[in-house]
Amino acid sequence: MYTLKVRMVGNSYGFTLPKELADMLKINVGDTIFATPSQDGVHLTPYDPNFEKAMKAFERTNRKYRNAFRELAKG
Repeated sequence: MYTLKVRMVGNSYGFTLPKELADMLKINVGDTIFATPSQDGVHLTPYDPNFEKAMKAFERTNRKYRNAFRELAKG
C-alpha cells in the first residue's frame, strides 16, 4: 500500500508517485497515464482504454470485410 499526499498545483490537485510504484506501472517522466473510475475507486493505467475499444472494433470490421480488403489490396 502506498500513501500519497495531495498538493495544490496551480488551480488543480496533484500527487507524486513513488519511483517503485511508477516502475510497477512502467511509466516514465513525460508519459501519460489514464484514470478510469471503477467500483473500487479509480484505476490508473499507462494504457489508453479507448485504444482497446478501437482495436476490438477494427477486428470485427476486419473479420466482416476480410475478402473485400483482400481484393482491394490486389490493386
